[in-house]
Amino acid sequence: MKNYISAIFLIATAAFYAQETTDESEKWSAGRPDGHAPISVMGDHMHGKGEWMFSYRYMYMNMDELKQGSDNASFNDALANYMVTPTKMPMNMHMLGVMYAPSNKVTLMAMFNYLSMEMDHITRMGGTFTTEANGFGDIQFSILYRFFNKNKQTLHGQFGISIPTGSITESDVTPATAPNEVELPYPMQIGSGTFDPSLALTYLGQNESLSWGSQIRGVFRFGENDREYRYGNHYSLNNWVAVKASDWVSISARLEGLIVGEIEGEDPNLNPMMVITADTNNSGGTFINSGIGINTYVPTGKLKNLRFGVEFGYPLYQDLNGIQLRTKETITFGTQYAF
Repeated sequence: MKNYISAIFLIATAAFYAQETTDESEKWSAGRPDGHAPISVMGDHMHGKGEWMFSYRYMYMNMDELKQGSDNASFNDALANYMVTPTKMPMNMHMLGVMYAPSNKVTLMAMFNYLSMEMDHITRMGGTFTTEANGFGDIQFSILYRFFNKNKQTLHGQFGISIPTGSITESDVTPATAPNEVELPYPMQIGSGTFDPSLALTYLGQNESLSWGSQIRGVFRFGENDREYRYGNHYSLNNWVAVKASDWVSISARLEGLIVGEIEGEDPNLNPMMVITADTNNSGGTFINSGIGINTYVPTGKLKNLRFGVEFGYPLYQDLNGIQLRTKETITFGTQYAF
């Protein structure tokens, strides 16, 4: 983590002394269909002084079947050591965002989300059941600072904090506890229960027909929540390129490397021998994810600066700690409007 933070600050310090051009034609421009990153990337751009932007995103992620390490695993592999295993977990997330720029150098951002999840299970005796959880998640606030914008390239940093407004005590009925509810395992909780700072650095570049970008981001967990655990840190490196097909449409491709740390601590209300999702050894891993997207932008008229984007994501590689549900497809679409 120390090396990660040092890398961000070294790049940011060097960029701080770069000269800002006053020639608008030489600045990186958001006023084109590839002027934003793929819709799944957050905090990718900034705004001019006095500008607002409101956004809505919907994300669907499907987790299905099991992996142990980087190898596929069967339900019987899990049931050899646990009484229950999940078989499938679809998740839906609705995200509302607002951005405001008090100056050309600074943009403020807030993100709100609502999650709904289901998890199908099978028991060692062959029975099946489903648990559900839904609610508002943690709220995120960020400040973005632009280091430079010249030669059709720009660099900005981001510092954020996640406020633990999401529930970590979601419960549902299971066959073993009916008719009473029992606290659900870690993947079915809505929030983190901790104040989680984040750091990011985003580089963008473009020419007449192409745009490209790279974003390094870390989410850091400290302390522990009211259930005596904390989630693992997240480290990601996103890279993308987009082709400007017309003044209205662009096509993007994205590649992400992601490292998720293991859960530290243990919820005393969960039995780690009952189900794989209650065992913290089965958490975290290393991922390489891909995405293909289509982005549209209204360049003129009353709806100028209105954007729509959609991206289909798929994991290219997963190396999971312990035995876990494997991630399959992810679909994200959304709209953004700046004024």
